[in-house]
Amino acid sequence: MTVPRPAEPASSPPPGTGAGVVVSDLAKHYGDVRAVDGISFEAHPGEVFGLLGHNGAGKTTTIRMLTGRTPPSSGSATVGGHDIVREREAARGLLNLVFEDQNLYERLTGRDNLKLFADLYGAPAERTDELLERVGIASAAGRKVKTYSTGMKQRLVLARGLVNDPQVLFLDEPTRGLDPMSARNLRTIVRELSASGTTIVLTTHDMVEADELCHRVAFLSEGRIVALDTPRELKLHVGGGGASRRATVLLDDRTEHTVVLDDPEQDERLSAWLRAGRVLTVHSDEPSLADVFVALAGRSLDEDDAATKEAAA
Repeated sequence: MTVPRPAEPASSPPPGTGAGVVVSDLAKHYGDVRAVDGISFEAHPGEVFGLLGHNGAGKTTTIRMLTGRTPPSSGSATVGGHDIVREREAARGLLNLVFEDQNLYERLTGRDNLKLFADLYGAPAERTDELLERVGIASAAGRKVKTYSTGMKQRLVLARGLVNDPQVLFLDEPTRGLDPMSARNLRTIVRELSASGTTIVLTTHDMVEADELCHRVAFLSEGRIVALDTPRELKLHVGGGGASRRATVLLDDRTEHTVVLDDPEQDERLSAWLRAGRVLTVHSDEPSLADVFVALAGRSLDEDDAATKEAAA
């Protein structure tokens, strides 16, 4: 008999080397609109750091500033130890970005797409085939990209983002629109990059993905960070709302029982069932990261997606 356990959170990031990302009171204003309104955080080497928020919360603007695509209105930030304004080119040489949009050259082969960017970065020739193999599309390297599936294209975009072996990798909704297998493969690569010491800044609408991958997450709302911690701590202190932790237990006689885990008497009751070998499954009723998001932002990200689809209809 196996008692299912909840998924383990991301483990602590490895020490790594380098400076990662350091953001201090960073802001971007467009007239009276404060797209980003004075945010501060650090993403350490080897850490997967999540930026979560509704559409318009400031995630994309933050990434545009950190990657040198738009200057900040005020505040400062460094990537790999280089100031994003005063040392923009040095900073950009240490980072790369994977967009949600798959802006690839459809009439070129996968290999030629990647070789073009390898040449731009001065990467060795063997880097191209090495990356195609790493993302699992080496067998399709000679095919034109227009024949690729969405998942294959996203793997190629990821390979392109790794061509310069970046110290810091920005992932903007990397698994949106992917089938479950392609999404799982991409997440595996993200974990490998983290384990090797790469700093990863991730934006995603997928709360399960953020919970699974991120060591820490920051919730953005109207350009400000309203919470920043590990997913586990946020679920315990924000999503739980101070309520007792509960679990639903299925016994060998197919009866279900709700157990309050903070109650010593009921804890002993559960322990007795376990010792007797009577427990078939235990389902924890702890809050999810999505629950935390709703508690902080007032609505779920699903409502963003619904509004986007309605506007496009």
